[in-house]
Amino acid sequence: MHATGKSDTGIVSMKRMNKSVQARQRRDQPPAESVEKRPVAEGNPEQATAYGTQCPKGASSVLGRVREAARKDARQRFTSLLHHIDVDLLWQAYGALKRDAAAGVDDVTWREYGEGPREHLHELHDRIQGGRYRAKPSKREWIPKPDGRQRPIGIAALEDKIVQKCLVWVLEQIYEEDFMGFSYGFRPGKSQHHALDALYVAITQRKVSWVLDADIRGFFDALDHGWLMKFVEHRVADPRVLRLIRKFLRAGVSEDGQWSKTEVGTPQGAVISPLLANIYLHYVLDLWVCWWRRHHALGEVYVIRYCDDFVLGFQYRSDAKRLKSELEQRLAKFSLELHQDKTRLIEFGRFAAANRDKRGERKPETFDFLGFTHYCAKRRSDGGFTVGRKTIAKRMRAKLKEVHQTLMRKRSLPISLQGKWLGSVIRGHFNYYAVPGNAPALNAFRTLAVRSWRKALRRRSQKGRTMTWSRFGPWIAKWIPPVRILHPYPSQRLRV
Repeated sequence: MHATGKSDTGIVSMKRMNKSVQARQRRDQPPAESVEKRPVAEGNPEQATAYGTQCPKGASSVLGRVREAARKDARQRFTSLLHHIDVDLLWQAYGALKRDAAAGVDDVTWREYGEGPREHLHELHDRIQGGRYRAKPSKREWIPKPDGRQRPIGIAALEDKIVQKCLVWVLEQIYEEDFMGFSYGFRPGKSQHHALDALYVAITQRKVSWVLDADIRGFFDALDHGWLMKFVEHRVADPRVLRLIRKFLRAGVSEDGQWSKTEVGTPQGAVISPLLANIYLHYVLDLWVCWWRRHHALGEVYVIRYCDDFVLGFQYRSDAKRLKSELEQRLAKFSLELHQDKTRLIEFGRFAAANRDKRGERKPETFDFLGFTHYCAKRRSDGGFTVGRKTIAKRMRAKLKEVHQTLMRKRSLPISLQGKWLGSVIRGHFNYYAVPGNAPALNAFRTLAVRSWRKALRRRSQKGRTMTWSRFGPWIAKWIPPVRILHPYPSQRLRV
């Protein structure tokens, strides 16, 4: 656990503590630490994520020394990092990219770059080390959101993706030693389900009676470049690496052939953006929340953050209201603001239903987090409190609509191709949403997707009415996977 304090610039910095202080703080820390699995929890078998989880094996030993140095001294600034980006690392970064990803403004695909890649990478390495590398603007595309709006994403040029991937691998060795245990977004060895399980355990096993479901408005578009570089400079003092990061931030955006300058924000979809976002929120939010929890909270406070989407659990409503007010001021200082329509403080927990019933109020409200609607429920076994989780209805409807439209376009293809495609879609849906307690929503998704398939087949010709369920059944059995719960109970995954 790290102590935190305010520097002259108002930025919270991290300080090392000796073993006796760490031991005393582990005795005094709230039970949240067992849920969040903070890095200092000695003896925890899942405490440290090995640096090889994302970093390529060939570079593990070299970059491992960077990580060891970062672990030993939380205040060390690294003055020489760029030399770690060599031809071998560039080659492994190229191999780690998605083969079929969309091309950027250079219109170069992964396979096209693969024609003589060693020569290309040697030339790229020379430009990087010689300071002649120039980042290209991101190609802006728009993707639909479940609420009907569109989200801008930035598609980087292929060489930019390669360089950014290497830069992420190098910087992760430092920041994975600094990031807090309750930060789950886009980190090695962590996933959405780890965040969901930590939230479940905090609410069901700790003193949580109020939940603040928070969201930062347009975070990736509002991220301040000046503050970000100050935060990076807390740990990185290599001028060439800092210059490289600035190049990516200032590369701009190209849309319909028109280039526009970027003075704030980082493109969603860029390889380096998640790491930069985590660095920004580590200093703006994570360290500040830990400091606030130690100095101002009257009860227990729990934090689960996945990138710019985070949830806080409180024992007392007064703590929740005060933190929300002070958090708004904290974010404003760094050019950020809470999304008022998506940020709500609700009564939620094991006593919420009874307390609201006594006051003559309706049952507890629900909140959405990482694709699931969370609601107060009762266990079938003994009637005790539990947190129910089901697929967000709006997202499921949007996905089913997309599936139906695709099936109508594919209805003239052979049955086997349609079955394989739909089976892969349903299997992918289950891979994420098949958590304990969500079987009804999974069954509904499977049933409606299968009905859409039958409807599409019946539209193939005038003989479509012959597509009876008895004839259709064997194809369902062959291609469509049955509903199965694929994820363990949260307490089993976290071993709490």
